[in-house]
Amino acid sequence: MQATQTASTTPPDKQSKGLALVVDDELSNRIVLNALLKKMNYTIIQAEDGAQAIERFKESQPDIIFMDIMMPIMDGFDSTTQIKALCGNTFVPIIFLTAMTDEKALARCVEVGGDDFLTKPFNHTVLKSKIRAMERIRDLHREVKTLLDHREHEEEIAEKVFSGAVMTGNVMPEKLKTLMRPAAVFSGDVLLTAYAPNGDLNVLLGDFTGHGLSAALGALPVSETFRAMTIKGFSVDQILNEINRKLHALLPTGMFMAAQFVRINHTMDSMTLCCCGMPDILVTNITGTEIKHRIPSVALPLGIVPDTDYLHSITSISADLEDRALLASDGVTEARSPDGEYFSQKRLENILAKGSTKKSILESITEALEKFCSDAPQDDDISLVEVPFLPDVLAVFEDKPPSIRNKDSETKKDDDSQENSLKFIVTLEGPRLLKIDPVPLLINQMQELEGLKEQRRIIFTILSELYINALDHGILNLDSTLKAEPGGFTNYFTEREKRLEELLKGSITISIYSCLYSTGGEIVIQVEDSGSGFDYNNYIANIQSDSSLPSGRGLLLTKELCKSLTYSNSGNKVEAIYAWNNH
Repeated sequence: MQATQTASTTPPDKQSKGLALVVDDELSNRIVLNALLKKMNYTIIQAEDGAQAIERFKESQPDIIFMDIMMPIMDGFDSTTQIKALCGNTFVPIIFLTAMTDEKALARCVEVGGDDFLTKPFNHTVLKSKIRAMERIRDLHREVKTLLDHREHEEEIAEKVFSGAVMTGNVMPEKLKTLMRPAAVFSGDVLLTAYAPNGDLNVLLGDFTGHGLSAALGALPVSETFRAMTIKGFSVDQILNEINRKLHALLPTGMFMAAQFVRINHTMDSMTLCCCGMPDILVTNITGTEIKHRIPSVALPLGIVPDTDYLHSITSISADLEDRALLASDGVTEARSPDGEYFSQKRLENILAKGSTKKSILESITEALEKFCSDAPQDDDISLVEVPFLPDVLAVFEDKPPSIRNKDSETKKDDDSQENSLKFIVTLEGPRLLKIDPVPLLINQMQELEGLKEQRRIIFTILSELYINALDHGILNLDSTLKAEPGGFTNYFTEREKRLEELLKGSITISIYSCLYSTGGEIVIQVEDSGSGFDYNNYIANIQSDSSLPSGRGLLLTKELCKSLTYSNSGNKVEAIYAWNNH
């Protein structure tokens, strides 16, 4: 009967190089190896077959393994395969010690996960050399793993801070259906949402070159610029222009951000969209079965050229309640199956065409994408955003909040009213009307001087409506009935852009008089243009009698917000008085 020896014969000590597992069904072989490894300061455990080796590995997690091939119950090949699977990302070297000299058998030692082999009877000097070589490799693996674990821990902390800085400021995240699936700890895709002072919703989906930390770094200046300019009321092109300028200054050559931008108008009659180097933005009905508008990329990604003007890349369209704007990064269309096939834009649109009454558009696409990709590796960040054209996504904006004026009461003036008054006048002429939007600048100036935080939103709405009316109808002589025609909004804004480009003369003067009292305040806004004016009373009457008209709702809202709204000089001059009481 063959003697059995499985227990450790070398007590661990401070000089031990680690734990060695010797696997061999011959006792004599185990004794010889045991003696050699003792001299090399290893602690030793033993196993008589492959199955026992797996149990010893699970129990003790050895640092190095010496494996025989031909053994009862389970051979060394199968045992090594299972042990390597149990190792995961930890490197545990396995040296095969075998009497076999067949080339195929020796090749299989490497195929199943063996790191080296030596034929019996082995030379002790050669074995020592191989052990030392494995030790160096093992120690290097451990050092690299420690560094990787440390970096991963730091990335996880940084990602939490980063997400807090970039994503936490988003508004109404629960109203937008999203799929944001990064390919690494950090995502190179960024989703930003913010409200303009008049209640418009801005949505930006950005896709930086590459993915991971380097791609994500650009999201910080983008999010700061996007939110600051949206809150101040700047237009879509102005926001994109400024983000483009900052990214060009900050990012290294060859790195940029593709983008999709959607603005939902607070009057719920139109969307403004822009696509810069990304897949088409699709505007569909509620089920996705009908693609009503396709917004292709007509502009460079942001950060490539410093002086790009995105004004000509913006499209405005009319939309129906419950329409959807679908934004997608190229990580969706270029997602791969296990066979290397692309998901593709065509497959995406085929999924939309099928529709579903039980699932949202995004849910249908997500399900199909997961089935298509299966267990294939993810090459790029995947981002999908479904923006519903519904009042629910807009900011809660009461026309008559409790702290605001009462039309039927006068704001009480006190003796120090003259000390708290402010007046300034701005005139824009000719081409400056194309290059400058005075409304955000004026509102921000008033905010700085008067501190009108609670009234800012309403004053912005009033001023922007009066200015746009003066520019579109007074200077450019545009007819709002264009919007009622098929494709009316697109045609209207295309014609608007054309006339602005050709504008050589004409002027708009804005006068603002603000007076603060202890009980409240009053602001008088006058806007006068050099146009021929219009029949204001008849225009308002038509709007009030036909609520289906695609224009005029902003003017009705302005009239309702103001204490008084008066047109004069044939309609090319308007005065709005807004007053409020403090509570």
